Amino acid sequence: MALAMGVAQPAAASAGRSEAEILRRLDIMLMVTSLRCRTTSDDFRVDYGAFTRNHLGELNAANRDLRIELTGRNGTRGADRALDRISVTIANQYGAGHPWLSCAQLRQATKNLAKVEGHETLVKAADQLLDAHPRPLLALAGQ
Repeated sequence: MALAMGVAQPAAASAGRSEAEILRRLDIMLMVTSLRCRTTSDDFRVDYGAFTRNHLGELNAANRDLRIELTGRNGTRGADRALDRISVTIANQYGAGHPWLSCAQLRQATKNLAKVEGHETLVKAADQLLDAHPRPLLALAGQ
């Protein structure tokens, strides 16, 4: 089951970003927002844990691929700095919450993401969730 929003057009979130960076951004966004929502009735840290367990291989591969991309552009030390900069920027971006999803919606999305099968579906869902603006439609759909 995956979160599907709007039409099947590529989202602005992916503009110029590799699949590896999109998955890294998704992981950090979910981690930060789960911590932010932990004091609400929609605490989804357990769901985030299930997501990371179920997609550990894909998340680790994305981190590895992103490091390789950054090394190619910045050298080894520059890649470490760039990866840190990306991670901090994402964490700061979502520290005040997701721009258009509530804790309840993030909890449901995370539950669905934990069940997603297939790299392509995970990347599409990540791309949609990372979009800065909501899509015209918000629906849960099985994939």
